[in-house]
Amino acid sequence: MTDGWVIAAGVAGGLVLLWAALLVALWLQVRRAGGAVDWRETVRLVPDVIRLLRRLIADSSVPRAVRWSLIALLVYLLSPIDLVPDVIPVLGYADDAIAVALVLRVAIARAGVERIEQHWPGTAAGLAALLRVAGGARP
Repeated sequence: MTDGWVIAAGVAGGLVLLWAALLVALWLQVRRAGGAVDWRETVRLVPDVIRLLRRLIADSSVPRAVRWSLIALLVYLLSPIDLVPDVIPVLGYADDAIAVALVLRVAIARAGVERIEQHWPGTAAGLAALLRVAGGARP
């Protein structure tokens, strides 16, 4: 019985450390991209990201595995249940940003940055910020 608790605690601790590492990676990415984060601008990207996800899901030229991961991301973003509750300042929204960045990184790798650009409904500055965070920025 004790071994089961040790294993469960080890797995939970590992997940917490992994999530903390992802938060640090996001913070470092933001610092490298130019310093301070304008959270108002970040919040304005959310509707554009949701429209982007819907458009990519509807595009039959996007690989099926990518579309399924985009569907899962869309469900996660629209779900009221988060890994880190949104009532926690900054960190509550950081987990959503990490999820978007990870899934879009996969989408860019498999479908190409051209698809993201083709379906982006927002401004060029918003697209540049999204691609920077997702690791798909053009040189």
